[in-house]
Formats: sequence, C-alpha cells, structure tokens
Amino acid sequence: MAVISENVIRPVVKKPIDWWRWAGRAFLTFLLLFTVLPMAWMVLTSVKSQFAAMQYPPQWWPTEPTLNNYFKLLDPNSRVGSEFLRYFWNSFYVSLLTTILGVVVAVPAAYAFSRFRFPGRNFMFFAVLVRNMFPAVVFLMPLFLLMRWMGLINTHGSLILTYLTFGLPLSIWLLKGFYDNIPIQLEQAARIDGATRFQAFLLIVMPLSTPGIIATSIFSFIGAWNEYVYAYTFLSRDSQMTLPVGIQRFFTEFATDWPGLMAATFMMSVPVVVLFLVLQKYFVRALTEGAVKH
Repeated sequence: MAVISENVIRPVVKKPIDWWRWAGRAFLTFLLLFTVLPMAWMVLTSVKSQFAAMQYPPQWWPTEPTLNNYFKLLDPNSRVGSEFLRYFWNSFYVSLLTTILGVVVAVPAAYAFSRFRFPGRNFMFFAVLVRNMFPAVVFLMPLFLLMRWMGLINTHGSLILTYLTFGLPLSIWLLKGFYDNIPIQLEQAARIDGATRFQAFLLIVMPLSTPGIIATSIFSFIGAWNEYVYAYTFLSRDSQMTLPVGIQRFFTEFATDWPGLMAATFMMSVPVVVLFLVLQKYFVRALTEGAVKH
C-alpha cells in the first residue's frame, strides 16, 4: 500500500505591528535620555578646565580631561577641599541621624496601626498623612519661629526635627502596608510557644519586615540628603552648613567655577546612587509587598 505525502504550503501570516508597544519603547528611550544626558554633561564638565568649560560654542568632549577638580575637593589641606569635606560630613551626619530616628519612631507606630484596634485609629492614621497634602514651603515660617523659640537655629537639631516631621508620614504609611501583609498567625504561634509580644515582634516580625525598613531608610536618607530650602533658612554659620547649601559657594559675584561645581554635584550624588544600587532589591520588594494585599 503506497503512502503519498503531500507538501502543504501554508501562507506566512505577518503579525500586525503593535504600535502601542513601540510607542512605549520610544517614550522610555526618551525618558532615559532625558535622565542620562544631564548627568553625562555634568560628568564631562567636571573633568574640564575652567577655560574649556566656558568656551563657545561648547566643547562637547574634553580634549584634555583632568581630575584636578576632584583632587581639589578631596584635599583637606586646601580651602575648597576642607569646606567641601565639612559640608559633606554635615550632610551625612544629619541624614544618618534623621534616618535612624525616623526608623526608630516609624517602626512601632506602623506596627501599632497595623496590629492594634483602638478608638480613633483610622482618624489618627489619616491625620498623619494630612501633612503630605501641603507643600513643604507652607510650614517654613511656622517651623522657623518654633525652632527660634526652642533655640535650635544654626544647629543640626533643627534640620533633624524638621526632616522627621516631613519623613515620618510616608515612613509610617509604607511600613504599615508591609506589616499588614505579615500573617498574624506567626506572632500567635510564637506567643503560644511562650514568647512575649515584644519578643514575637523582635524575633518574628522584624526580620520579615527588613525590606520595608530598608526602603523606609532609603526614603528618609535621600530626603534629608537633598533638602535645600530648610537648610538654607535655618543655618547661617559656615561650620553647620550642609552640602546642598554649601555648594553655592562655587557661585561668586564675578564668576562661577563650573567645573568645580559639577564635580561637587557629582560627588554629592555618589552616596545616594551607591545606596540605591546596593539596596535596590530590598527597595523593590518593599514597594511590591507593601502595595499588594494578600
């Protein structure tokens, strides 16, 4: 019995072009260039000489790159270097204390809002978020008068208290969403085994909430590190200035040291970028787990 095989030629069907997908890719490419190009221009200007930075038409790529601007900033024996390092330390000190105190206050507050039921709980929780409805500049004069009455003007304490005021609502809200997704049965099992509520919180809940705490710390640190308006208003002593205020010293009455300013700005962005890259996985996990109700 003969078997006859026939080659069936099937027409090739072209998939229709997904214009929405290509439009999304084009938009993301535009956003990437919009973000990266100013950073690239900042880095390129920081390795130019003052003469090359002021050339017109501009010199897009430095013909004689130099790192003297960075060496000058990191030299504690030079005037510019000593000032920059002092501003850098002040910013790091204020941001670190703000982050630590913010976590210390936000963690128990968020846990209480998540686990306990008490009169006025919902009202108090949303009252905490009311501050975020108003721009930060609205509170500038009231906080300035309060800090002057407390004798905290020209001290880092005024900035730390102010940054805590602005950072705590978001920290509490973020951590509460994270605690809501941790099953309460884990704590109940620990209580049955003889642990106190504090031990259950410390040994069970805290390790599971590490990504949320890290994300909260990143938010607090970046907010305090980049803040300018309140630091400029509350601090007038050169020894107390933070980096966002201190780098304006590169602007003078008759000239601006653009390469030095770009180098200082790049150095200022390095800690935030490194912090985010190192802790990125915890940050993304905290946002996803805190936003989805299981």
